[in-house]
Amino acid sequence: MTAHKPYQLLDSGNRRRLELCGEHRLTRPAPQALWRPGLGEEEWRSDAEYIRSSSGGGDWRGKLPDEWRVAYEGFELLARPTGFGHLGIFGEQAGSWSWIEEICRRSTEPLEVLNLFAYTGGATMAAARGGARVCHVDASAGVVTWARGNAAANGLDEAPIRWICEEATKFCARELRRERSYDLIVLDPPSFGRGPKGEVFKIEQHLPPLLEACAELLGPKARGVLLSAHSPGFSPKVLVALVDEMRGERAGALHAEEMVLDAAPGGRSLPSGARACWRADS
Repeated sequence: MTAHKPYQLLDSGNRRRLELCGEHRLTRPAPQALWRPGLGEEEWRSDAEYIRSSSGGGDWRGKLPDEWRVAYEGFELLARPTGFGHLGIFGEQAGSWSWIEEICRRSTEPLEVLNLFAYTGGATMAAARGGARVCHVDASAGVVTWARGNAAANGLDEAPIRWICEEATKFCARELRRERSYDLIVLDPPSFGRGPKGEVFKIEQHLPPLLEACAELLGPKARGVLLSAHSPGFSPKVLVALVDEMRGERAGALHAEEMVLDAAPGGRSLPSGARACWRADS
């Protein structure tokens, strides 16, 4: 496999983030970065910058290709400059990917893994690399195609992955009717989203009943749950309480933490949401 240049956060501050994304230095908004940058203004030069619009969305200023490959945490990832400012690379999730892969590798039999709001598939690839059978669910057909491209770029195109384009709540209800179960469930819900048929997802309103359905989908030999969020108010303590409810009377360890994207030397790291997990074998 051809080696590609890496992704790295270089610095953050003044409500912005400076990133090295393969061959490109990029600047994007970071509303939580209220501090002054660690690097000087000269080091904040970039090839392109994403500027948010007051009416929603935004635009990239500068010249970028439609797609390029980036190396990160042992994966080759397809980066794309989207109209919402995302690149398809979520570096703060690297710890989640390691956790998922370890649990899957430790199992003596292939685990059944459900990845909801799976986006570009980092968690899906981690589980597949660990030997699991994965169900990848996202409401956007284009994003599912993007994730499949990531899997192919990492030699996982023949891995046992089901690629599903469906709204998460509807999918879980259908799986319950089919009496399916999963050994490991991973969720990274957005603050707000829409399904392929216009279904609305609001995290405060729709996450609790979704988690109730997920709790029913946990099989008798369930190994874990991982829940992450980037929404204000969903702190590590909130998420770990929700995960604790999901695991019910099952034994095991609970853990919660703030997700942080570490910066290069001299730069300031960037808090990027929270995650909580339960694992049965700790």
